[in-house]
Amino acid sequence: MNPGQVIGRDLLDDLSAQARQAARRRKNFNLHRSEQEPCNRLLNALEPDTYIPPHCHSEATKDETMVMVRGRLGLVMFDDAGQVTGTVLLEAGGESVAVTIPHGLFHALVALATGTIFFEAKAGPYRPLQPEEKAAWAPAEGDPAAPAFLAKLKKLF
Repeated sequence: MNPGQVIGRDLLDDLSAQARQAARRRKNFNLHRSEQEPCNRLLNALEPDTYIPPHCHSEATKDETMVMVRGRLGLVMFDDAGQVTGTVLLEAGGESVAVTIPHGLFHALVALATGTIFFEAKAGPYRPLQPEEKAAWAPAEGDPAAPAFLAKLKKLF
């Protein structure tokens, strides 16, 4: 029997290399065949200087689960006004290796080591973030204030 997609060291190394070379300093590898599938499953490779603006997923079916594969990742949670309500340090082989983020919770991810990769699963179909799911109190990706905001988030870890 064919097991389907096998995830090995070579694939992870290649994905990390692509993230290092990408303008946004991150790269995903979809394990689902179509964004219309009922479950989106993917690997996310992040470099420490990538900026993922705080956001939430408002649909009740859009809780997301993340499992560390390599590296270290900081999860920062916020209230609707942008105040930090908690942090979680996730590390492959560490004390905390996975987390489920409930829908409606504003959060940001901070890569804390080069070559960080995590597995993500979330209900499909894929839907881009809606305006109300983007944190109005945080800089958008590409905003000149984003690097300073990212540095502030990293200091939480």
